[in-house]
Amino acid sequence: MGIPDESEYDVRYTAPKDHPFLQKWLEMEENRLWYPVSSDKDVENMSRNWVGFYKYGASLTATYKGEVAGIATLFLMPYRKVIHHCLLYFIVNPEMKGQGVGTSIVKNITHLGKSYFRFEWINAEVWEGCPALPILEKLGYVEVAKQEKYIKKKDGTYLARHVMQVNLLEGKDGK
Repeated sequence: MGIPDESEYDVRYTAPKDHPFLQKWLEMEENRLWYPVSSDKDVENMSRNWVGFYKYGASLTATYKGEVAGIATLFLMPYRKVIHHCLLYFIVNPEMKGQGVGTSIVKNITHLGKSYFRFEWINAEVWEGCPALPILEKLGYVEVAKQEKYIKKKDGTYLARHVMQVNLLEGKDGK
């Protein structure tokens, strides 16, 4: 039984009060590797931008026993030509990883993107070796692009970027 199976688990819309949790998690070196941030200033800017999508109802927060367990956000596109899709980022409280929270919040945010925003697809970018990759694959996201040497690590080695995508129109028009 995972955390999402417990009665004390809930998924709600993100609120500004969730920002400190996201910022704290992004500041952790073991998490920072999986996001496009490298400095504390980057973390501050990205976390504020990330949580800021709460204003549009595009961010969900999972809680367990009253504690923030994870946050998933649809980064909405501001231009009419690309309004039919978005970029997804999600993160799980390090103390709750491997207990189903990531799968739950990605499933919920994908449903929100399909049912409320009526997106045609959702994209997620993950770096080579990222623990989020199996979650995305399990939920129907497929690799549509791979870019070698996208991230340069502190030790001088590189990681590839995988652009994962879920088609939200499947079954409607044969795609």
